[in-house]
Amino acid sequence: MKSRIDPRLIPPAPDLALEMSIWAAGISSIAGIDEAGRGALAGPVVAAALILPPDPPRLRELQGMMDSKQLTPGQRMDWLEKIRRIATAWGVGFASHAEIDQQGIIAATRLAAQRSLEKCGKEAEHLLLDYLFLPDNQIPQTNLIKGDERSLSIAGASILAKITRDEKLVALDADFPGYQFARHKGYATSQHLAALDERGPSPVHRCSFAPVRERLQS
Repeated sequence: MKSRIDPRLIPPAPDLALEMSIWAAGISSIAGIDEAGRGALAGPVVAAALILPPDPPRLRELQGMMDSKQLTPGQRMDWLEKIRRIATAWGVGFASHAEIDQQGIIAATRLAAQRSLEKCGKEAEHLLLDYLFLPDNQIPQTNLIKGDERSLSIAGASILAKITRDEKLVALDADFPGYQFARHKGYATSQHLAALDERGPSPVHRCSFAPVRERLQS
């Protein structure tokens, strides 16, 4: 069953309401965290952590930014330039296909998220996460349903994670031609499944995921 949220709690575009309530409590370093690639059949899962300055007037340039799923590749690149210019700190972390197979996708996603925090270069005092929790991290956390549609920090992190992972899959397409990774980014499209049927899994496929596992067994 999918988790639901009152639609009235979702703003027309991600905003700073959550961040401002935390800033008002005297906490200035808030990291929004989001991931890309959790449901793909190949390649890593990628997480990004983004810390925005506690300065709403300065952040007006990011007003209207949506989560990565609602943007075209060109729009994502435009927002990326603004995010990097305005951000206090940001970092990107990976968990490989092998780590996903060994630990499971949830644990691997948490691992990528923790690595993104370590790459930030600035310690966060509070975490805003999109439907994720880091049980081994002692930093106070707020776990949100549809966080990438509600929090500007999480929406920005989603863009960082998506662009980084897409670039990685384009590189993997050159290393493992024939699977069209550059086109579908490892997700289970009809073209990807047809390539799996024809070629079998590549060294970067997630063998624990059912469509890949079933083809290995057959």
